Amino acid sequence: AARLPEEVCRSAEQLARVMLLTPSGERLPLDHLAKIEKTLGPKMISREASRRRITVQCNVRDRDVGSFVADAQRAIGEQIQLPPGCWLVWGGQFENIERAERRLALVVPLSLALIVGLLFAAYRSAGDALLVLASVPVACAGGVIALALRGMPLSISATVGFITLSGVSVLNSMVILSAVRLRTAAGLPLRRAVPEAMIARLRTVMMTTLVASAGFAPMALSEGVGAEVQRPLATVVIGGVISSTLLTLIVLPVLYVALRRRWPLAAADTDADVPPAREAVEIPQPLGA
Repeated sequence: AARLPEEVCRSAEQLARVMLLTPSGERLPLDHLAKIEKTLGPKMISREASRRRITVQCNVRDRDVGSFVADAQRAIGEQIQLPPGCWLVWGGQFENIERAERRLALVVPLSLALIVGLLFAAYRSAGDALLVLASVPVACAGGVIALALRGMPLSISATVGFITLSGVSVLNSMVILSAVRLRTAAGLPLRRAVPEAMIARLRTVMMTTLVASAGFAPMALSEGVGAEVQRPLATVVIGGVISSTLLTLIVLPVLYVALRRRWPLAAADTDADVPPAREAVEIPQPLGA
């Protein structure tokens, strides 16, 4: 390898007159040994692991990166035949998405299993634990509908929003279910315990919904730096909280009544810290009182 002066490299004529020393000691100009001509080529040749590397960059808009890369891979596989010694690597944001998906494939099932275990330990009833967990699919459906209405693709930030949404929906369902169980354990019949629990916990559920919606509203409407991350996350949470609240206030009590009529709670499954209801005893008043 040789480094020539800049004025020599700028002129093809001067480059052609560069003298080279042959093994026999003879001096020959460069144009006697090579053909010199001007062509278009890369400004800089990048290397990785002693091999040349060419980077092709593009920005994806109005669709998710995963589906775009899948279509590009299919088109390249059908139309382009790479020469021997060349290979193709998909990197950038798509590589980060693949890495995050592998982590989420492990974290999400583990988190759901942990939530189910904690709910079962709290209620000592598999039916109640699954009933509370039923709010998660409904909340996720609301998040998906919100993304579709705003024309947003499913991204990593939206997936994080679904995880956040799962916790909020489970919390609302636990508030209602715990209130119902407290009243049934105190001796109230099921048909009275459910309406009273709904009225008592309505304010709590609505406050949770309004706080989550109002808190994420600026993120859902943001247009500045980082909006591509904030908007999907906030959209999922707002849409899912609305659908989860409808389930908590309307569907959950109906499901609980149907579940308890078919599988009544055993005495060991009731909350131990709630004293049983005492029967009203009429005390006779003394004469002349």
